[in-house]
Amino acid sequence: MDKFLVIGLGNPGEKYQETRHNIGFKIADALCEKFENSFVKEKHGDLANFKIRGRSIFLLKPSTFMNLSGLAVNYYLQKYKIKQQNLFIISDDLHLPFGTLKIKRKGSDGGHNGHRDIISKLNSGEYARLKFGIGNNFKLGKQSNYVLSPWIEEEDRALSKLINTAVEIIISFCILGVDRTMLDYN
Repeated sequence: MDKFLVIGLGNPGEKYQETRHNIGFKIADALCEKFENSFVKEKHGDLANFKIRGRSIFLLKPSTFMNLSGLAVNYYLQKYKIKQQNLFIISDDLHLPFGTLKIKRKGSDGGHNGHRDIISKLNSGEYARLKFGIGNNFKLGKQSNYVLSPWIEEEDRALSKLINTAVEIIISFCILGVDRTMLDYN
């Protein structure tokens, strides 16, 4: 049976819950809800497990904070013996305009601390990812404040539809693979 590890990146705790940097958590929550599942507190994060068309999905929201995400990713890849090609990471991306959803087969960290740590721990950038564009409407030196700030009203209104599309993308990745998903959604 194929096993997949889907990880929504974010920071644990209420103060980060509605921030741009936590879009990975919001998408993971929506996917979990779609399959009428719930998260259980486990080592290095909140974990849900369910099936999509016979494929076993391990869905994780790391509790390690964004900058140490690689610890949780590596732990669960090893624990469940999941191939790196079946790893799918969901994160924010400030190089993309708000609402842009982009799937990549592999890549660099792109200045994202979560990806930087994952690449460091896996010793590889060879994993699929879904980047959720949050825009870059901040002044020089204020990047951290921007990603840790809440959505503006206009963005907040658009989130539901974008999150639903992101959930469709994850399901497509697990069923059809990264190449077909890129073809259909990029």
